[in-house]
Parts: sequence; C-alpha cells; structure tokens
Amino acid sequence: MRQLSGKRLFPRFLISAFLISLLMSGCSIRKIAVNKIGDALAQSGTTFASDDDPDLVKGALPFSLKLIEGLLAESPRHRGLLFAASSGFTQYGYAFIKEEADETEPENLARATEMRARARRLFLRARNYGLRGLEISHPGISAALNKDPQAAVKSTKSSDVPLLYWTAASWGLAITLSKNEPDLIVDQPVVETLIDRALELNEAFDQGAIHSFLISYEPARQGAPGDPLERARKHFDKAMALSGGFQAAPLVALAESVSIAKQDRHGFQSLLERALAVDVNARPEYRLSNLVMQRRARWLLSRIDDLFLADDEKLPAAGSQ
Repeated sequence: MRQLSGKRLFPRFLISAFLISLLMSGCSIRKIAVNKIGDALAQSGTTFASDDDPDLVKGALPFSLKLIEGLLAESPRHRGLLFAASSGFTQYGYAFIKEEADETEPENLARATEMRARARRLFLRARNYGLRGLEISHPGISAALNKDPQAAVKSTKSSDVPLLYWTAASWGLAITLSKNEPDLIVDQPVVETLIDRALELNEAFDQGAIHSFLISYEPARQGAPGDPLERARKHFDKAMALSGGFQAAPLVALAESVSIAKQDRHGFQSLLERALAVDVNARPEYRLSNLVMQRRARWLLSRIDDLFLADDEKLPAAGSQ
C-alpha cells in the first residue's frame, strides 16, 4: 500500500491537534467545540437513514449513541443532541433489539425475554432524553405531565413536534413491554396526550410518521369514540398519502394491528406483499426503515399459520346455527 506523503499527513495532524487543544483548553472554548460537534451529530441521521446495510448500522449505532451521551455530559442542554439521543435509542431499540427478540421467541423464550427487557430500558432512556429536550423550552413540563397532561402540552409549538413524537413513541413502546409494570402502564394517557398534540401541531411530520404510529396505537386506546380498527384504517390512509406510498411501515402496521384482529388472512398477506414490493431505492431517505420493515414483513408472513385460525376453527357469527 502506498504511503501517505508528508505533505498530506502533516496538515491532517495539525487539524487533529488543533481540535484536541480546543477540547483540552478552557471550559467555554471546550463547550463551544462540543456544541459544534453536537450540531453536526444531531444532523447526521440521514446518513444512517439512507444506508442499505441494516447490520452495519446495527453495529455502528451503539458507538454513535454513546458518543452523543458523552457530549451531553459536557453540554447537557444541547437540544439537538437530546433529540438525537431520544430518536436514536428508540430506533435502535425497536429495529435491532425488539425485532430480534420477536424473531427469537419461538426458539428461545428466555433469551427473547432478556432482549425485551433490554429494549424496554433503551426506550425508557430515550423517553428521558425526550423529556429533557422538552424541558429546555418548557421548564417543569415533566412534572406537569404527571398532574394534568392536557394542560402541560398547551404551550408546546410546532418546533416541539419532533421531541413530542419521539418521547411518545419511546414511552409507548416501553409500555407495550411492561405488562407486569402497573406504575408504567398508568402513563398511557400521557403518551396519548403527547402524540395527539404532535398530530394537532403537524400531522405531516416526517411524511406521516405520527399517523403510522397511531395505526398501531389506536386499537389499544381506551375510551375513544368509534371503532378503533376503523380509526387505525383512517390513519393508514393518511400515512400512505403523506409518504406517497414509498414507505413500508404503514402497510406492516395495518397488517399487524387490523388484519390480525379481524382475522383477515387475505388482507394481511396482501398488505405485507405490498410492503415487500416497495422500492427501497426510490427514496433513499426511507431506505433503512424500509429494509427493516421488509424484514419484519417476511417474518410475519412466515408465521401466518400461527397468527390466523383455520376456517374450521373460527367461531360462528352471532345468530348463526
């Protein structure tokens, strides 16, 4: 391999030495440097989002997340870093820990249980970072959410939607993995308030991400009027329209949340086949998400006989003989 010339190596050495000297110097200068790095990291999500190798991202994300946490130790009120931590830990926990736990369960229940416990801890960590981010613009909002969620979110604005969304998503995911944790389950109204406020402020956020979340959430919502499965279907229509049909996530969410509940095997299969037909290269910003969702679609299709009753096992309709 050809050696680097001195002319090329020396300037790089000077740049590295200069950055290190900034970080080692006075507190104010170090914080400026940390904030600059934090600004760059907070905007780096598109690098992962467009990657075509989920396993590579799975291996890289822990280092990136720990780097973000290290920078937050230096600059704890950096809103961009708090957003990156909240969104990053949520996505890592869902795409690479919870997903693997679901796939592992049929062969190794004990291992799957351990992985779900880890995913739950990651979701709670993400929630805490999201709440810290909201606290910067809305001091006291964390405590206020426990007392009166509706009043607590009234002051939030459209600029808060990303943090509202990721705080709700991580909190909601933690609750789904906490069936034996009543202290966490009682927080469900807070999750609903956060996600409903995000929807009210900007329903088009991230090309329909809030609607995609609500496809899965509506069937679990307590006390809302109307048919929960119909509400989920309406969110599906919105998510598909806002994403232009380029995202697999709404299709997978509807298959899991509605088709299984209705025991609609044909609809389930059709939705997942449509998810697998999504061109992952058509919109690079969705590539990684689509690859993750397509993996889940294939796994769900492999379990179709476990998820749906055979025709002779189905209960007769009410009033039939």
